[in-house]
Amino acid sequence: MKKSNIATLIVLFALIPATLYFGTILPGRSYYFTGTLIVIELLIPFFMAFEGRKPQARELVTIAVMCALAVAARAAIPIPNFKAIFAVIMISGIAFGAETGFLVGAISAFASNFFYGQGPYTPWQMLGYGVAGLIAGFSFAKKRLPRKPLVMAVFGFISVVLIVGPVLDTSSVFLTLPAISWGTAWPLYISGFSVNVSQGICTFLVLLLLGKPLLEKLDRLKVKYGMMEAHDDGV
Repeated sequence: MKKSNIATLIVLFALIPATLYFGTILPGRSYYFTGTLIVIELLIPFFMAFEGRKPQARELVTIAVMCALAVAARAAIPIPNFKAIFAVIMISGIAFGAETGFLVGAISAFASNFFYGQGPYTPWQMLGYGVAGLIAGFSFAKKRLPRKPLVMAVFGFISVVLIVGPVLDTSSVFLTLPAISWGTAWPLYISGFSVNVSQGICTFLVLLLLGKPLLEKLDRLKVKYGMMEAHDDGV
């Protein structure tokens, strides 16, 4: 297993959960500090993924553009709970790999909340949005899944409804309930299901209609400039 993949697993399942936990018990508006700390933690696998070769400025610029596009995808559609940001994040993961997809998701969640408002939910959104890019990058690496529009669209819908959405619903459980139990938590998950389905439908449509052309353009950039030639997301 690559060092960058090991670092990703450690960051995802150890550092970030620990940061989220300690962020909930710190006094005051600690979520700003927590969000910044998570951004720093996310940089660890990102830089390790570039270990062994010289990263080119054009690669960093492309990733920054994908983050900006994801932010725009969330802000451009004025329909509540119907945002294209998850589709853009997943396309980033499919095109550039799991670590980059995770980074694009987390950074775009943090950046887009400057439009929607930061809060104690921000670190949870960074985690949930990052997971969207991570699972997409891993699932489509090494041709595990074919990069066909319908396959990507169905994958995006299922991932948002069954994985990303519940992660975000969990933030409501931790941030709103005075005492956590299954009896108090399940109504929040049920109430969030319709939101997750709505987000999943938007993700489905964007990946079905725009997934292939966007991936083709990103693939041309990778081939033309030799970007991320050493990237490998096989865990």
